[in-house]
Amino acid sequence: MTRYLPGILAMAAVVVASNILVQFLFGQWLTWGAFTYPLAFLVTDIMNRVYGPGPARRVVFAGFVVGVACSLIGTQIVGEFGPLVTLRIAIGSGLAFLTAQLLDVAIFDRIRDRGWWQAPVLSSLIGSSVDTALFFTIAFSGALSFLEPGNDVSWAGEMLPLIGMGPVAPLWVSLAFADWLVKLSLAVLALIPFRLITRKMMAQVA
Repeated sequence: MTRYLPGILAMAAVVVASNILVQFLFGQWLTWGAFTYPLAFLVTDIMNRVYGPGPARRVVFAGFVVGVACSLIGTQIVGEFGPLVTLRIAIGSGLAFLTAQLLDVAIFDRIRDRGWWQAPVLSSLIGSSVDTALFFTIAFSGALSFLEPGNDVSWAGEMLPLIGMGPVAPLWVSLAFADWLVKLSLAVLALIPFRLITRKMMAQVA
């Protein structure tokens, strides 16, 4: 179990950092958390390549527990506009993380014997897409307002051009689209550290 500890600690660090940085805007459509959260897929894929799907899932569940703890703490901290973490955000965050990460593990394992880059790219792209769709829909879609009637998310439904220049869509769709684009970009860039780290770790465990 101790050999999986670095992966568990790395995942915990990514989740904690993302929960903090998501509160700070980067431009009009993103938060700083959009740049740290995709690293969770990198951690999962490295663990999957080096140790297999079982240990990768353990790391995912550890990250999920840390995420739930962060959400619980956030619901108790009241900011200018209410709790830093609302019930819908907590549900969306936890469900999206667990679903997307476990999907990532399953897809990676299914195609792990293809070219070295195919498993991490495809699993991360699909996992990231599912993560984005689940989180933003659960957290901000007006159709799911029954999840937390007391939480007014009408601001997220404001109709605006998609990321400022596309067809008109609810604001939360623009936020989701920008977040998705960042995740896709980082999934490709993550191939560099993925290759370097897995090579080193596999040489150590051989």
